[in-house]
Amino acid sequence: MGVWTAVEVAEEVRDGRRTARAVVEDALNRIEGARRFGAYQRVRTFAALREADAVDARPDRSGLRLAGVPIAIKDNVAVTGEPMRVGTTASDPAPQTADHQVVARLRAAGAVVVGLTRVPELCVFGTTDGAFGTARNPWDPDRTPGGSSGGSAAAVASGTVPIALGNDGMGSIRIPAACCGLVGIKPGSGVVPAELGNGSWFGMAENGPLTTTVADAALMLSVLAGREDLASPVPADRLRIAVSVAPPATGVAVDPHRASATQDVAPLLREAGHEVREADPPYDQLLALSELARWTAGTELDARLMTDRSALAVRTSRHAALGRAVLRAGFPHESGRRRWRQRAEAFFEGLDVLVTPALARSPVPAKQWHERGWLANLVSNLRYAPFAAPWNLAGWPAMVVPVGLGPDGLPLGVQLVAPPGGEARLLGLAAQLEQLRPWMRTAPAHR
Repeated sequence: MGVWTAVEVAEEVRDGRRTARAVVEDALNRIEGARRFGAYQRVRTFAALREADAVDARPDRSGLRLAGVPIAIKDNVAVTGEPMRVGTTASDPAPQTADHQVVARLRAAGAVVVGLTRVPELCVFGTTDGAFGTARNPWDPDRTPGGSSGGSAAAVASGTVPIALGNDGMGSIRIPAACCGLVGIKPGSGVVPAELGNGSWFGMAENGPLTTTVADAALMLSVLAGREDLASPVPADRLRIAVSVAPPATGVAVDPHRASATQDVAPLLREAGHEVREADPPYDQLLALSELARWTAGTELDARLMTDRSALAVRTSRHAALGRAVLRAGFPHESGRRRWRQRAEAFFEGLDVLVTPALARSPVPAKQWHERGWLANLVSNLRYAPFAAPWNLAGWPAMVVPVGLGPDGLPLGVQLVAPPGGEARLLGLAAQLEQLRPWMRTAPAHR
């Protein structure tokens, strides 16, 4: 079947070597062959073929940056004519009447939406299962592909599409990227239109790409942001880089293989000319409380958009109930975010990038987490994926790139973090890591 990239597909369609219809037919065949992973909530077979024909007929096809590229969209982002179920039967099944702004930008660049990808209910937790089914990790179907953009990650890691749209409020792009051996970037606040749910979890949630290469991530991010300057990553000659394996929360242990994989990046970066040192960010318990307040209160605001709240799973209802209490108490306060930003800024004085593990341990089993209790889900999420959320609270750019495989055969990854405006810097460093330590771009069965 072969691995493809958005860069390659767009070039071929622009040059006339392939038609968008042929590319989309290929994607639809791949989707059919990968149904066991449960990546898709909805496959747009006939609509996608019509859209591909429209791309082929466009007089400006030779200038389209994503000409004919098949893309999957996370099912909490509006796509005209399709339901947006947000992982729950509590949502309105009526078709959406307009594209979200990021979908409109992708389509204007020539991308073709082939399907909507599965999410956990209201995109709350770090596994992707619920009333509509369970998404599974193409590297090991008994493991989760992460969440909440787990369906998008499974779609890319199984080779059905070269790129997919995810979004990230507590790590929901970076966690699936780490689980599935992908590149995933959460841009900083205001770089890409967010407008997710009822307030984007108090500004913590951002839209961004899941891809198999840094070049694809840069291309897609540049389209989402409307900034061509992000499309071509340029590695910096010398960056000041901190490496830390310290977990952001007490009581969380980091798997030694993931700690070692992160520490092993340091000599690679030194050999590439960067200044690298060990230094731990100033995490504390107030940081975790500020994250929890926005996470739960944001869930309550999203639940208010549902047509039948009684249909929500128990774990989601309890998460939202805690959010109601948070809101009644007058939280979340902006002071919590401001305090963390000040501490992060002080830490980054004299630094350009922070490198941490992407996950603390292997992806958890792909089981019916939505039928388990709220506390079990909370503890599971915290133990395996604690590293992402601090940078949602800060609103800073952060991304995940693969760095090899663990002894269980599952991908290992690192997280790269930069201060505001650092998207290009992160992409450049990621491109350098891709050259220094190339990774398998999809799960082995789909190469």
